[in-house]
Amino acid sequence: MKNRLDRVNELMKRELDALIRREVKMPALLVTVQEVDVAPDLKHATVWMGIIGPKEQQYASMACLHDARKQLQGQLSKRVVLKFTPQLHFKLDETGVRGDRVLNILSELNLPEPAPEPEADSDETK
Repeated sequence: MKNRLDRVNELMKRELDALIRREVKMPALLVTVQEVDVAPDLKHATVWMGIIGPKEQQYASMACLHDARKQLQGQLSKRVVLKFTPQLHFKLDETGVRGDRVLNILSELNLPEPAPEPEADSDETK
């Protein structure tokens, strides 16, 4: 059952990404579907969205997605044949932002560079 759910997740991700690019006009610079997590009963799907741009554009883009939810579900039901068309729940994926913040903190720590390991001379081992 897990493999089937993984395949459904991946199919929904591909189809939703294409639908959103074609059907929904958003103010953000770049909008991608990062991950889709369909419930085992296929009635709900959490769609994690990666949105690049200022916070105002991110929130405005999420509002556009919420407004277009029913239209997207209708189009999705025509492209993906399932017993139920899942109800879509859009969430903003902020893992990239958190990763950047961690990298910035690490770069600010000014940790000393690790010393290079000495190379083993192949002539001495013979």
